[in-house]
Amino acid sequence: MRNKTAQNKVINKSSDGFIRIISGQFRGRKLPVKDVQGLRPTTDRIKETVFNWLMQDTRDTNVLDCFAGSGGLGFEALSRFAKSATFIELDLLAATQLEHNITTLKLQNAHVKNINTLSFLEQKNLNEPFDLVFVDPPFRKNLAQISCDFLEKNQWLSSEALIYVEVESDLNSFTKPDNWLLIKEKKAGQVFSRLYQRQSN
Repeated sequence: MRNKTAQNKVINKSSDGFIRIISGQFRGRKLPVKDVQGLRPTTDRIKETVFNWLMQDTRDTNVLDCFAGSGGLGFEALSRFAKSATFIELDLLAATQLEHNITTLKLQNAHVKNINTLSFLEQKNLNEPFDLVFVDPPFRKNLAQISCDFLEKNQWLSSEALIYVEVESDLNSFTKPDNWLLIKEKKAGQVFSRLYQRQSN
């Protein structure tokens, strides 16, 4: 049993990886990522597309990274001088790694909440709303739809917030809130990337 446990530890360690920050003040930095079941870090190619879309719209924003996982989107936003970032991640190993990476980058404006994203979003937001939100959930669980509905319903968004949503390319059932305007979209392999802007009522 001891040998088997040791072997599993070696396997898990060897399958851990890294994400790379592609631009901004931390450009080129590599941050460790735990090998967690269901974690699907956004590829550099998609990340580059997203932040090209957001080129003029990241600085000084309050960022919410839902289903943060590796934190690739949130850390990229912080590298590009976002005002703050909140990472929501249910898996304890992944959340702990996010904390370590925040410490490594010496960030004072980033926070991790080790909680179920839907449990977090179903509450009314009583604090400052978010200007930029990333919704990149595990596929095949309808989590994007529920999350976006909660974001709009429970006052998580500033009046003209930008919301990036990443879903599986064959998902046809996703429906945006009525006051979200689709401003960019791109399909790449199994991933459909969309950027929305909230229209203030």
